[in-house]
Parts: sequence; C-alpha cells; structure tokens
Amino acid sequence: MIIRFFNIALFAMLLPLFAQAEEKRQDEKLFELLVYKTPTCGCCKKWISHIEDEGIVAYSKDYRSISSIKNKYGIKPNYRSCHTAVSRGGFAFEGHVPAKFIKKFLTEEHPNAIGLSVPAMPVGSPGMEVDDRFMPYKILILLKDGSSKVYAEVNTYEEQF
Repeated sequence: MIIRFFNIALFAMLLPLFAQAEEKRQDEKLFELLVYKTPTCGCCKKWISHIEDEGIVAYSKDYRSISSIKNKYGIKPNYRSCHTAVSRGGFAFEGHVPAKFIKKFLTEEHPNAIGLSVPAMPVGSPGMEVDDRFMPYKILILLKDGSSKVYAEVNTYEEQF
C-alpha cells in the first residue's frame, strides 16, 4: 500500500514534466519545413542555413523544376521566387522569407492564408547576401482567394533577425 502511494505521488510529481516535454515536441514540429528547390541553387542552400540557424528544422527535396509544387500550393507567378518551403500544417513560404517572420506566422491564426512570400530575390535578404548591399522589400501574406497583402516591411538588413 505504501509503495503504491509513493508510485502515485511520484507520477503526480512527474506529470507536469511529461506535459512540458510533449509541448516541446509539438513546438519543434511547428517549426519544421520541407523545402523544394533545384539541386544547383546556391542561394536556396544559404537560405536553408539561415532558417536552421534560427531554430527551424529544414528538410530539402531537389527537383529540376518546381513549378508544379508552386501550382499545387496556389502560388501565382507574380509571387514566386526560387524555392518553396511547406510547413506541416500546409502553409507555403515562397522565396527568401526570414525565419523570424515564418516563426511569427506559424504561431498566429491565418484561416484564409496559404502562406508568405518574398517575390523575386531581393539583394540582402537571407540567402541573397552580396557584400553589404541591401534592398528593402515586403513580405506578402498570400490569401486563398489569390490576393495578397503586406504582412511585413523589411527596410534594413537588421530587421530580418
């Protein structure tokens, strides 16, 4: 009887730790992306290094052409860039979106969104670093109806981190 009491008491004491560990596993899954890219794109590899350095787990998959992936996720041509990353929840992150904004987006509610995009390849964005050059750019939220709106503006290199 005494042993059973101690087992129950020990279990009750450890239960919050089990809950914290499970919550941490769920958070880690939240920040996982599958990155579709071409095998020879150097800026894609640099962008993957950026998101991994910022705590996002990245798995990459190489394709000769990723247009079909972009079509599958509803990314219109005017919002496209060189790579497409997809979260476990099915959100798409097109182009050189900084990890900071991906993490923020994934912790918010966006029922009408398909994801975020940094169209083209702005110089100075993560993965597109060229010396100390920087070109301000906008991060767009892509909506299911095909429209977009500005999610964030990045006016300085430092604002990306």
